[in-house]
Amino acid sequence: MPHIPASAALSRFRVIDLTQVRAGPTACRQLADWGADVIQVQMPEHMRGDDTLGGQDGSDYQYTHRNKRSATINLKEPQGIAALRRLIGTADVVVENFRPDVKHRLGIDYETLSREQPGLVYASISGFGQTGPLAQRPGFDQIAQGMGGLMSVTGTPGQGPMRVGLPIADLCAGIFCAQGIMVALLERESSGRGQWLHTSLLEAMVYMMDFQTARWLTEGDIPRQAGNYHPTSIPTGVYKTSDGHINIAVFGSKIWERFCHAMAAPEWISDPRYMDKAARSVNRDSLNAEIERRLAHNTSSHWIAVLNEIGVACGRINDMSQVFEEAQIQHLGMVHTVESPHFGTQRLVGQPVQLTRTPSTIARATPRRGEHSEEVLTELGYRADELASMKAQGVI
Repeated sequence: MPHIPASAALSRFRVIDLTQVRAGPTACRQLADWGADVIQVQMPEHMRGDDTLGGQDGSDYQYTHRNKRSATINLKEPQGIAALRRLIGTADVVVENFRPDVKHRLGIDYETLSREQPGLVYASISGFGQTGPLAQRPGFDQIAQGMGGLMSVTGTPGQGPMRVGLPIADLCAGIFCAQGIMVALLERESSGRGQWLHTSLLEAMVYMMDFQTARWLTEGDIPRQAGNYHPTSIPTGVYKTSDGHINIAVFGSKIWERFCHAMAAPEWISDPRYMDKAARSVNRDSLNAEIERRLAHNTSSHWIAVLNEIGVACGRINDMSQVFEEAQIQHLGMVHTVESPHFGTQRLVGQPVQLTRTPSTIARATPRRGEHSEEVLTELGYRADELASMKAQGVI
């Protein structure tokens, strides 16, 4: 079956996905979800290492590799490298996350490929960058969370560093890589030339520290752990009600005044301990205790309704089952269904950006390893007898 584009937006582009695990596959999924013909190139089944997310049948893998085709090519064989080079010759983009030296050893680095394809956009994702003292180190999401500063500001003060509950460095590196690829493709329309772009888990993590990096670089302030409370906007955080917990975010002086009235505490407006942002920062513990004392008199639903009515941001803290029970989530249509020939109907979260004219869909379920090998290579002009021979020799 030929390419089935998930959107018209990027359907004219072909992407060769040489990545594994999460960051690289995430980048390629972004492109596939917007219609690019993403061909995932993997080692044949008999040679594969532990390069999948919980196994090919796992939910993680199924979510990450939808809308792609899969071909197996043995890159340890000269005939396999030749087949890959032939495939790359039909592509606009190559994405890889080998260790920095591997692509040069295989002869599929940007310098080599771009001599024959000056319009090629070549994207690399690594743990720590393509050069430098740590370039050859293996990268892992939690290592980047720690080195990039995230774990130093996550968690409750005094209880040690804490990772966040998802692979944020991997995911952000993948999304930034996809963004870089689209920027390079857009620039190619004027210059006619491709280019090499690269990012890393560490760079993505440092960038995502955002205002925390600014606090240090411009003010010399080392951010610390603040638990469930916002480090600079007070009161903002998790608060206990009579039947659970809710998030409340109070931003700006007008909202603060409305919040004080809702808490039946108008005296806080003029109280020197709480009357401005600086004072509330110093006295955050006593203020938070006062807030929770008042919230304890009613339910989470009550306070969510009351506070949102007056413009104070407030919301539930959902587990995953409750997330998809939210009427707004259902209204936004974030859950898509796709028919898998291997697992039947699957429900997966789609893209969080809505393009009204060229929307993203999930047009194809995640393939088995090598499911489209013969299809893809036939498109390149390989004959049936050549494919049979390559298969017998373990090349595909």
